[in-house]
Amino acid sequence: MSSVTGMSDTKTAKKDGEDDKVNWFAELRGLAIMLLAVLAFHSFVAKPFYIPSTSMMPNLLVGDRLIVSKYPYGYSWASVTFHLLPRGDWRIFGGTPEYGDIVIPVHPQRSEDYIKRVVALPGDRIAVRGGQIILNGVPVPQQVEPDMLLPNDLNTPCNEPEFEIVTGPDGTSKCRVPVMRETLPNGATYLIIEALPDQPLDDYDEILVPEDAVFVMGDNRDYSADSRASVARQGLGGPVPLANIGGRAEFITFSLDGTASLNPFSWFGAMRGDRAFTTLRPTRTEITEAAD
Repeated sequence: MSSVTGMSDTKTAKKDGEDDKVNWFAELRGLAIMLLAVLAFHSFVAKPFYIPSTSMMPNLLVGDRLIVSKYPYGYSWASVTFHLLPRGDWRIFGGTPEYGDIVIPVHPQRSEDYIKRVVALPGDRIAVRGGQIILNGVPVPQQVEPDMLLPNDLNTPCNEPEFEIVTGPDGTSKCRVPVMRETLPNGATYLIIEALPDQPLDDYDEILVPEDAVFVMGDNRDYSADSRASVARQGLGGPVPLANIGGRAEFITFSLDGTASLNPFSWFGAMRGDRAFTTLRPTRTEITEAAD
């Protein structure tokens, strides 16, 4: 009886050992499926985006994290995360941005995403004179607004000559920047910074935007390498083909002031709480036609 029991125990132990073996093929297959699902979501629905520069101040700050939707203008090689597909001029379900949209154009030579605002559409004539956009022969309205107070922190060091460090109403250090309100023909209105006179990009000869492209500019006009700037100057070298636009910026998810470390617990103290869930769609104002 004891020998039979021993044999039974041995078989049971062997069976348990077999069950403990890892099926590496199944594990790798599950990981591959998960990665493909993430890539598909980032390529066709939405992806996170990080603001690394000051070119879209005062509306976007270094340290802002935001969501970019991939479907508003259709899909192209630029839609695919990491730009894994070869470049081309094809689009599926193609759409055209609206005036004032904040979009993600890809650099014409590098796989580098920019973030800029659409200021001219296909078929428009655009020029810049003294920092003011001339669209189809008509100056785009710019109205001086009260100075804006932005955070003064590691991600917004306030070291530009036209900015000033002041104490805000809450007693904290702020960066005071001069702003103007710009309003495009569809009523899209937003704040820009255009403070330094006689900058190289303040004047741009009139061009005709091709039927398959848009003209984009940064809101911080004195510090933006955009459609006005040549590729040699890190710019986009003119109008951006619609096939090179990878999505539209929708809203800020959260923002960090630059004090966060790799420790996730440090993020709480680094949060700029007032910026979370700020929409990036331009507000609209009613356009009234001048009387003849």
